[in-house]
Amino acid sequence: MQKNTPKDFYDVVIIGAGISGLTSSALFSKAGLSSCVLEMNHNIGGYLAGFERKGFKFDTAIHWLNDCSPDGFVSKIFKIIGSDHPKPELQKDIRRFINNDINYIVTNKPDDFKKELISKFPDDEKGINKFFRDAKKISKSFDSYINLTRSIDTRNLINKALYGLKMLKFATSFIPHIKYKGDEGLKRGLNKYSKNPEFHKIFSAESELLSCLVPIAWAYSSNYQNPPKGGSSAYPEWLSYASKKMDGEVFLNSKVTNVIIENGAVAGVKFQNKGKTHEIRCKYIVAASNLETLYEKMLPKFTIPSKKIENLKNAEMYASAVTVSIALDCPAEELNIGEESIYLFDSNHSKKELGAGSAEKSGIHILSPTVRDKTLAPEGKGTLTLFIPAWISNNNYWKCKKDAQGNYIRGDEYKELKEKYAEIIINRVQKKVIPNLEEHILFYDISTPITYLRYTDNKDGTMMGQRPGKENMVNKVASHKTPVTNLYVSGHWSDLGGGVPIAVKTALNTSLIILKKENKKVFKLFANYIDGKKEIESISFSNLLRDYDNSWEQEF
Repeated sequence: MQKNTPKDFYDVVIIGAGISGLTSSALFSKAGLSSCVLEMNHNIGGYLAGFERKGFKFDTAIHWLNDCSPDGFVSKIFKIIGSDHPKPELQKDIRRFINNDINYIVTNKPDDFKKELISKFPDDEKGINKFFRDAKKISKSFDSYINLTRSIDTRNLINKALYGLKMLKFATSFIPHIKYKGDEGLKRGLNKYSKNPEFHKIFSAESELLSCLVPIAWAYSSNYQNPPKGGSSAYPEWLSYASKKMDGEVFLNSKVTNVIIENGAVAGVKFQNKGKTHEIRCKYIVAASNLETLYEKMLPKFTIPSKKIENLKNAEMYASAVTVSIALDCPAEELNIGEESIYLFDSNHSKKELGAGSAEKSGIHILSPTVRDKTLAPEGKGTLTLFIPAWISNNNYWKCKKDAQGNYIRGDEYKELKEKYAEIIINRVQKKVIPNLEEHILFYDISTPITYLRYTDNKDGTMMGQRPGKENMVNKVASHKTPVTNLYVSGHWSDLGGGVPIAVKTALNTSLIILKKENKKVFKLFANYIDGKKEIESISFSNLLRDYDNSWEQEF
């Protein structure tokens, strides 16, 4: 059984018990390094933690998954740890687009969608066929990515060159479409396929051509999965269990306040627990947490170059959200809701308006987790999740004031604003999609960017960190390495993009960087498996690794 207090020394201290930090913990434990995870909150999971109320279980952030199929690279990484990891199921009905003019659904058979579009726009048959051919080319690139998840930081000079060539080949299908960004760029991009305004309306909410093509590409690859049984929190629960079984340690309510630096290298951390300050010594630190907090609050002043911090502050970010989590008095199927995510939008609004955080104008995502997973609600009942993109600066920071420590104070004005948002969003859904919705609501909970910031410490409550794009790449805002020796980063701050795949992939790569220094045999074993040169049996039967008995049993 794990002790209530950490030891004096660990090989690795991990800051943050989200899915990235816990994946790192399990990988280090498997490799035989001592590690502990320090989490500031009372529970594990970060964005995947969700919450339970009155017998209902809600996911607050993860609504569908990619790369988590049996053949996906997330599952490939999890297999290093154990074979009992959560197994998501294929999502067959993926996304429905609804506005005043259209009602289309994308399934895991995207050619059905293609035929529907051709029947709607017969004069553009040639262009629509080209659109789906381009998406299929991107799909084939994704299929080849499973053996390319190891970053360049973990490769020697020859392998770096080979990796660069493979990545260039991977990117070939994307390159022709990269330049079509922004309102005018997207219009020019879609015009390659159809100049019909009605065709363009389908993609009204998108900001670039690739964001129109990639979801179709994923559909061709059958690369949409529903969250696993029990919700997305199954992932952190399994990772924590497996890590502890292999002597990894996780400590909650433990907020890191200082990273100790000696002679330019990591020496330990100070953290607060129950009002007391504690100190742990270590050789390495992995920060699976907000990078600005690490650089500006945990490290001594002037440790990080000001230009690096400035670039980080100015990085282009993903949005946060307003989420209305609803408990229903009936199964959602009785309200004619399927497993797909519905996107409700008014194509008369600009792309900026659809993503700006207005309760009246933003596009609304509608889905029912209980259509996919009956364990999330009491028998005969269901759940509904409604969310819109939103930003922490909306509504004058959601009518919150800041205290002396910079924390947002949530007063009556904030609570009234949340309720107003929920009422407007529910009313819009009732008007266009579920006519009798209000009659079936038992209760609901509302999360805002302030909520997400409070529970995750992610910058501005962002859901997925820093967006891929030229500016973020040029400014090198994402990296596994820091200017401090033996201080590394994982999660959404060490790679551009977001979601479970990025979080897990970065945990793998940060772990490999450290293992390359600490245990070359294990590093080579993991690297060869990830590169597709070895089968999983090379991991399962290796005497270099700690045993794990695959004994996790999920509780519902």
